[in-house]
Amino acid sequence: MLEGPEITQSTAQAAAVIRLTIPRDQIQQVMGPAIGELMAALAACGVSPAGPVYSYHHRMCPTVFDFEVGVPVRSVVEGTGRVRSGELPAARVARAVYRGPYEGLGDAWREFDGWIKANGHATGPGLWESYIAGPESSRDPGMWRTELNRPLLG
Repeated sequence: MLEGPEITQSTAQAAAVIRLTIPRDQIQQVMGPAIGELMAALAACGVSPAGPVYSYHHRMCPTVFDFEVGVPVRSVVEGTGRVRSGELPAARVARAVYRGPYEGLGDAWREFDGWIKANGHATGPGLWESYIAGPESSRDPGMWRTELNRPLLG
């Protein structure tokens, strides 16, 4: 399920983002259209993505997700509609890659968080997923890859 949990240092990366605060059970209905809106806004501005689409979760609770759908870019993006300039943070992170369908991400995060704790690390606020390969690259969900990133304290 998880490939190579490791501790690494991420670098800051400019991004274009749409911030959303939604009921947790609406993620499947909201995320795809938000990604489409984001990519259409970038295309209209003549900006190309500089990496995979990601979701950065500011706050997750049992009933609400407060997160950004984003994509790395090479320069600051002018805001248009709901699209704003953002940034993936520079941080010391625990990182792993989950291979499988999106429905398995909850279990992957639980396994990954268990690895983090078992290895004596404390997590900081926020987390993000980078969608390295998904439905656009293969019809086989077993080939989809999602990078999990959890900032660490200390």
